[in-house]
Amino acid sequence: MKTLARLRLTRFARFSLLAFLVLAGGTALGVWLTLTPAGQNLWGEANNRSPQELIRYLKKRLEGHAKIERVLLPSLQAIQRRVERTPPMGPLPTLGKGWQPRPLAASSLGITAVLPVDSPQAIRQALLQAKPGTRIVIAPGLYPFEDTLRLGNDGTSSAPIVLSTDTPGAVWLQFGQMEGVLVDRPYWVFENLDIHGTCLRHDDCEHAFHVVGRGAFTILRNNYIQDFNAHIKVNGDKGEWPDHGLLAFNTLTNTAPRDTSRSVVPFDLVGANYWKVQDNLVSNFAKSDGNMVSFGMFMKGASEGGRIERNLVICSPSDISRPGVRVGISFGGGGTDPGSCRNKNCRAYEHQLGLAANNVVAHCNDTGLDVNHSSQITLAHNTLINTSGISARNAPAQAKLYGNMYEGVARERDGARLSLDMNEPLNAAETFVDADALVLQWRRPPNRIPSLSFVLHDFYLLPRGAGTLPGALNGPEL
Repeated sequence: MKTLARLRLTRFARFSLLAFLVLAGGTALGVWLTLTPAGQNLWGEANNRSPQELIRYLKKRLEGHAKIERVLLPSLQAIQRRVERTPPMGPLPTLGKGWQPRPLAASSLGITAVLPVDSPQAIRQALLQAKPGTRIVIAPGLYPFEDTLRLGNDGTSSAPIVLSTDTPGAVWLQFGQMEGVLVDRPYWVFENLDIHGTCLRHDDCEHAFHVVGRGAFTILRNNYIQDFNAHIKVNGDKGEWPDHGLLAFNTLTNTAPRDTSRSVVPFDLVGANYWKVQDNLVSNFAKSDGNMVSFGMFMKGASEGGRIERNLVICSPSDISRPGVRVGISFGGGGTDPGSCRNKNCRAYEHQLGLAANNVVAHCNDTGLDVNHSSQITLAHNTLINTSGISARNAPAQAKLYGNMYEGVARERDGARLSLDMNEPLNAAETFVDADALVLQWRRPPNRIPSLSFVLHDFYLLPRGAGTLPGALNGPEL
């Protein structure tokens, strides 16, 4: 019943928008909507689209109808500003997520040798020659590269190989190549690095790290990575898959929309199992060419068991309504070419047994959470601010929504199924001090709900206890 109520609310919002447009546009618009093929098609599409989608769709269909555009566009843009609120000027707070200016507490277990390096060539040689138990330490400085960096040896579970620096922010790696580091060996750790893509053509800076094949148990933590299409790419190679990775406390961002037809997804995982994506800041990932659709992160390709927890995803820190479509977190993404799927096809699922919990997703002109052709997905205790809500699409997509707090609606499409329990509609102005500025102290907290046994902590790793608040944040002390 809750799912049905959500769908009715979605339909009401869409038709309310169309009615408002008719009143704003007057007789000419009414005639266009009811008597022209394009207008009739718009009414037919209204049942299947969020208000945000409908605005984009209407803009597209109006192209080439100059007279109607002159009548409609001012009202349409005014509605868009209400539906897609402009983020406040200036940098938004990181809420403690992403790159940290101090090194994270690191285990020295298994490290038996330290190898200092202070030049691009020394770094390249160290990556090829380092043995298990080696920590490669880069001296402060700027290090440009134009060719892919490669690894020469495997680490082990008891003796990983680490590439690091002692002072976060003191080492800058500039990558002018398609792939920065090709990670095809297990048990490597990359931490405390500042990496910038420097390609003039955005097509030429694809990945800072490409984790493939045998690159299992890779750890990427406390890195600042900027100006790539898919900053971290994870996929199989020759029948092997880089499972059990960890992406933690990284900042993945861009300084401008990516002018490329390639995929724009700061964390792009295809086919690898049991990755943990925790405490990262992912932002500013607009795409200005090709299909103009981008995602903050996704897991797909017949992968399973991924955990996406305690991340801050900001689709558009400014200009939320710029052209294109931006989705926050997705299981399934845009689907996978069969040859890239783990089992050579993704007919059964794109991802299964995935969890997205305690994430804050903000300022997306499309959904904050998305489930595409993925099954047994749990979306729990997420907070969605200024997004169109949550979507499940393409059977056998199936997801359980528990304890989420969100603006927008939860939508099922094309045979997908949602189970909703203990979720809370978000009135941002009444609930938080300043939600759009990510000042998330409570103004009026909601009622507490029973806790889940497998979501024991909140966005800040505070314990939830037996009774907890919906959304990512728990407790008035925040």
